[in-house]
Amino acid sequence: MKIYLASPLGFAESTRHYMEQLAAALRERAEVLNPWDNTGPAKHYAAVPHLPAHLARIARYREINTAIGKANVEMIDAADTIVAVLDGVDVDSGTASEIGYGFGTGKRIYGLRTDFRQTGENEGALVNLQVRYFIDASGGDVVSTIDDLLITLFGND
Repeated sequence: MKIYLASPLGFAESTRHYMEQLAAALRERAEVLNPWDNTGPAKHYAAVPHLPAHLARIARYREINTAIGKANVEMIDAADTIVAVLDGVDVDSGTASEIGYGFGTGKRIYGLRTDFRQTGENEGALVNLQVRYFIDASGGDVVSTIDDLLITLFGND
């Protein structure tokens, strides 16, 4: 099984260790396609501020951004399922986009929300109702621990 790991956890030093822990747990049973494993864009981003012209910087950022977005789509297309980290005050916009794209391509989607705050529109919505709809309609589920995620994905064996 190939799992695409959708999450904002790579943005912050404070959450990278958790992302690595989650990816490692998944890798014990499946191939994990984690966009944060691709460190190439960081090298490209580092050079952009040194470009002398404002328009050249904008153009280069757009090129890099497009390449990253395309690579993520290719990984989602190659995956059998999506695991999406739903923590935060609101589901990360990139993660929500990956959920929507994955649903549109027929992927089963599982959400992991360890954050106990309710962020949906009402008390019946743990997260944004559209995000939850895509997860449920795909045949997936939302769980609150890595252990529960592993059981949901792979069973008790």
